[in-house]
Amino acid sequence: MSAISSVELKRPIWQSIAILTLGFWLSASLFLDWVIMPSLYVSGMMTQASFASAGYVIFWNFNRIELLSAGLVLTSVLALYNNKPKWSYSTIILSVLLLAITLVDTYFLTPQMSALGMGLNLFQTTAETPVSMDVLHGGYWILEAVKLVAGGTLLGWCWRR
Repeated sequence: MSAISSVELKRPIWQSIAILTLGFWLSASLFLDWVIMPSLYVSGMMTQASFASAGYVIFWNFNRIELLSAGLVLTSVLALYNNKPKWSYSTIILSVLLLAITLVDTYFLTPQMSALGMGLNLFQTTAETPVSMDVLHGGYWILEAVKLVAGGTLLGWCWRR
């Protein structure tokens, strides 16, 4: 029994919470962007009239999980910054940036894209994608790239310290 190691983890609980939350959040975001949405596109669901409402349901749920994750990461970083003086101020800036991106996705991009995608004219035979939808998709992908870079950087900082 004396051969059992007495090495203990000296990582604060808030740091572990930040690492686990960022890992879950970033992996779920990658899974949504690179597995779920392309498979819906390949299966032909994006050409269906009900895709906008189905997409809104998917993103509505996911955005709420992202809001919870962003709040948890910001709380963890603020607690670590308060307790550990060696934590830099840029960790707070990155976590606030992640929260801002999530708020823009939740309360601006998702409702706007869903509203543009809704087919409210029953007599229209062809459903064309509005030009402004491409602009919103471009903004979404830019925000996703910024979110992954900022989240990955923050995850790396939390892991190393």
